[in-house]
Amino acid sequence: MQRRDFLRASAALAAAGFPMQSLFAAATAGEPLKFLGKPQAFDYAWLKGQARTLATKPYRPAKNTIPDEIKKMDWDQFQAIQYRPEHAMWAGDKLRFQAKFFHLGLYFTSPVQIFELKNGQAQELAYDPAMFNYGKSGLHPEKLPKELGFAGFKVNFHTDLERDISAFLGASYFRAVGSDWQYGLSARGLAIDCGMARAEEFPNFTHFWLERPAADSGKLVVYALLDSPSVSGAYRFEIEPAATMVMQVDVALYPRTTIERMGVAPLTSMFQYAENDRGMPGANDWRPEIHDSDGLALHRGNGEWLWRPLVNPEQLRFNAYQDENPRGFGLLQRDRNFDHYQDDGVFYERRPSVWVEPTSGWGKGAIQLVEIPTTDETFDNIVCFWNPEKKPEAGQEHLFGYRLHWGGKMPFVPPLAQVVATRTGRGGVVGQKRAYFSWRFVIDFAGDNLQLLGKDIKVEPVISASRGTVEISSVRPLDAIHGLRVMFDLKPSDTAVTPIDLRVFLRANGQTLSETWLYQWTPPAMAKRVV
Repeated sequence: MQRRDFLRASAALAAAGFPMQSLFAAATAGEPLKFLGKPQAFDYAWLKGQARTLATKPYRPAKNTIPDEIKKMDWDQFQAIQYRPEHAMWAGDKLRFQAKFFHLGLYFTSPVQIFELKNGQAQELAYDPAMFNYGKSGLHPEKLPKELGFAGFKVNFHTDLERDISAFLGASYFRAVGSDWQYGLSARGLAIDCGMARAEEFPNFTHFWLERPAADSGKLVVYALLDSPSVSGAYRFEIEPAATMVMQVDVALYPRTTIERMGVAPLTSMFQYAENDRGMPGANDWRPEIHDSDGLALHRGNGEWLWRPLVNPEQLRFNAYQDENPRGFGLLQRDRNFDHYQDDGVFYERRPSVWVEPTSGWGKGAIQLVEIPTTDETFDNIVCFWNPEKKPEAGQEHLFGYRLHWGGKMPFVPPLAQVVATRTGRGGVVGQKRAYFSWRFVIDFAGDNLQLLGKDIKVEPVISASRGTVEISSVRPLDAIHGLRVMFDLKPSDTAVTPIDLRVFLRANGQTLSETWLYQWTPPAMAKRVV
């Protein structure tokens, strides 16, 4: 499967949203599931051993024996297949979790093996057509192979058995929700060579083990085996539903070969346009903004907080932010005002943010951001991840631990003022004839610490640019947000159309008052620099 297919499927499923159902759904009487073979002993140490052994052998992709009628399904046919709730794993067992399984079809034609883990023993779940209502899918279940398998699974929590809280589907993609019950951006197990000149490699989760939780447990543990031409890996997920869901992720990676760009804890999102970047063709849409995330937040190892608004570039754009033992990073949807989107179908203001919190020292490396041009909101075009400084090589073991926080409110926020909006437009002084081309930047900062400033305190906007001339800079109170607004113009100093790096933060009496705003602006071609 190509990146285009993955991204379209990912965004389309995210846009589907959830039906509004009763918060506390009645438990469904369970139907017995079918299993294959005998139970086998399992633990995480065994899984890591399997991944290590797998990496010593040549990569062997799974044989695709999926019937043609499944491969040829369209979106409506795939959506017509519904899982029967009485066949959910642990249905009727009075546990806090249930699991339901995705049928193969559409873009998801690589079967995964799914096991139930109970008392240290794992047994594979068998595909059974009785699990599904095939509706108008066009499939005839009696004609499908008995060993067909599954595409992935989704998880329900006891407070609402209609809406899923997390889903693992396609390659190593997975997603989750917080209290807004809205899917949005995705996480992945691993990214390989993302944003490079050659084709990206998409590792697959090939096996899952779902551990039966204790009756009173509010956490679900899932294990996964990852495999690809370059690497194999063992994963452990501990999923804890909450207003901001937390996933504890432990990863053991075993490269088969030297990996040029390995992306750890990758996040994948969509940004088409917003108030800071409306230059693309789709910006004539009736909606003011279209995006799942509006910025990349970074909490560096030295304690510095950075905010990088996303853009939809004309060509693929790659940025690397060097760091050592980062404290966290994430793709966030800070703008949560419905009026700024006006989309009452997919509700972009409800899309969850995701924060990556390392739980172990990651050493030296870089948080890398890839922005891909798009004219369609059904394509995820934003990727960020951690890339270790030393390239992974065959025979090594790489261990990573981190937490993923999913929701509208992140547990880690800067203690200083945050950027709440970025706007850009033509520069110059209103009412005066412009003698040359310039571009204006308007950054709004808000935070409780700004309320401590007296009227006589002089706040300084510290502005820097990699090239060009900064002019007409100012900072003034903005009562509407109980914050401050920084404005400045940038006059290009040459005819180049390569990006210019900008950096802004607030300071008073030598004390930093805000996180640092980072931006990359690409000057237009000379013919488009209209005065």
